[in-house]
Amino acid sequence: MTSWKNTVVTYFQFLPFSSIPEIQGSLFCLVLFMYLSTLVGNILIIVITMLDAALQSPMYFFLKNLSFLEISYTTSTISMMLVNFLTKRKDISFLGCATQMYAFTLLGITECCLLAAMAYDCYVAICYPLHYTIMMSWNICLLLSAVSWFNGVLVALGQTTFIFSLPYCGPNQINHWFCDLPPLLRLACVDTYKNEITTYIIAVIFIMVPFILIAVSYVQILHTIFKMPSSKGKRKTFSTCSSHLVMVTLFYGSGIVTYLRPKTFYSSSSNKLLSLSYTRMSPMMKPLIYSLRNKEVKRALKRLITKKIHA
Repeated sequence: MTSWKNTVVTYFQFLPFSSIPEIQGSLFCLVLFMYLSTLVGNILIIVITMLDAALQSPMYFFLKNLSFLEISYTTSTISMMLVNFLTKRKDISFLGCATQMYAFTLLGITECCLLAAMAYDCYVAICYPLHYTIMMSWNICLLLSAVSWFNGVLVALGQTTFIFSLPYCGPNQINHWFCDLPPLLRLACVDTYKNEITTYIIAVIFIMVPFILIAVSYVQILHTIFKMPSSKGKRKTFSTCSSHLVMVTLFYGSGIVTYLRPKTFYSSSSNKLLSLSYTRMSPMMKPLIYSLRNKEVKRALKRLITKKIHA
């Protein structure tokens, strides 16, 4: 493999998100609004789950992790995007691009694993309620969280080293708005077929395996719910996991279409929009989903607001 020192390309240049210069200002305002909404919503979730005594359960421990992850996940790409909207030269150094890919991959893989851990929490709470405190002890929660982050670090380190050990000798223009894997592979000066296969295998393992675990958990959850005698009990039980199910659909829906669809269906424009979906819309919507669909979070938010008013 060619080392980074031997590559000709020392920086990359992002192509404009849109070919129409007149709408760059409007796009900047839209993306900035989405970013600020993501920050405010997820910081609010973290504050509520830390301060409210009623939300000190495994479910909200994972939600707190997820909100911190969403803030980092969004910031790792959006900061450069916002700068690029305002500048003519949309450059990023070779090392800066590698760092951005590392952070993005780490946080993306960690989110896949955390969503699977949250599905397991729902599964235990509904299918084994009497054993919940044992099966979801704080030690188990910490272990699941640590394993999720460890998987993210491991995959990101391997994937980034693998991609940036390729020779890049020009062109250096990335037809994307951040250093994502597919557009970078297209700039390498060698045949990347083996790299693409390896990347695909890693994606299947670390994206699809957590997804399968989530699917299996929900099959068991639905099986348990359908055996309940009352319709009211079914609705109440399912509502406890409905927010998580919506989050999984948002994240995995766009992620699978982006990274696991056949190469023949790949196009730069569609990939930009799909990436925008799961890196912008999904993190922005998650606090809304949890605040609107979760009664405990809504009650905790009301208590926090009331406390601040009467303070």
